[in-house]
Amino acid sequence: MRAVRYLLLAGLVGAAVSAHADPVTYKLDPGHTMVLFTWNHFGFSNPTANLGLGDGTLVFDEKNPAKSSVEVTLPLANLDTHVSALDGHLKKPDFFDADKFPTVTFKSTKVQAEGAGKYKVTGDLTVHGVTKPVVLDAKLNKSGEHPMLKKQAIGFDATATIKRSDFGVGAYVPNVSDEIKIHITTEGTVQ
Repeated sequence: MRAVRYLLLAGLVGAAVSAHADPVTYKLDPGHTMVLFTWNHFGFSNPTANLGLGDGTLVFDEKNPAKSSVEVTLPLANLDTHVSALDGHLKKPDFFDADKFPTVTFKSTKVQAEGAGKYKVTGDLTVHGVTKPVVLDAKLNKSGEHPMLKKQAIGFDATATIKRSDFGVGAYVPNVSDEIKIHITTEGTVQ
C-alpha cells in the first residue's frame, strides 16, 4: 500500500513538473504593465511617456525559450505624459497621427536565452503604419504563484532603443532627439 501511494504521489509530482516544461500562456495585465519611452528635448530635459497596454499575450517556455512569444497592442488613446497638452500634440499628424494610426503593436519573431534569466526578444514593431524589426533585452523578474490571485504568474522587464525617424515620426529631429529609449515592465497570469 505504501508503495502504491508513493507511486501515485510521484506521478502527481512528475505531472506537475512536466506541466511547467510546456509553454505556458499568460494574459498580460494592463494594470501592471508600463511601456515607457524617453527622449531628449533640446538638450534641456528627458521627458517620459507611458503608452500603456491595451491587450497582450505572452507564451513562455522555460525549458525551450525558442518556443516563447509575445504579442501586444498599445492604443495611443492611453498615451500619458502627465501633460495633457503634450499628450494631444504627440497624437497629432506631425508625430503619431493617432487618428490614422490608433495603435502601436509588437509581435515577436524570435526569442533567445542569454543565461541568468535574460533573453533577446526580436520582433516586429509597428508605429505610424511602419513595421521594423526591434530587439528587446528582457529579464525575467519572477515566475510562480501570484500570492493574491492564486494563479501562475510571470513578470519581465525589457529595454530597447529605436530611432523614431525609422518609423516616419521624425518631427523636430535633431533638436528633439531621434533616439528613443524604451523601458517595459509587465506581469501576467494564466487565465
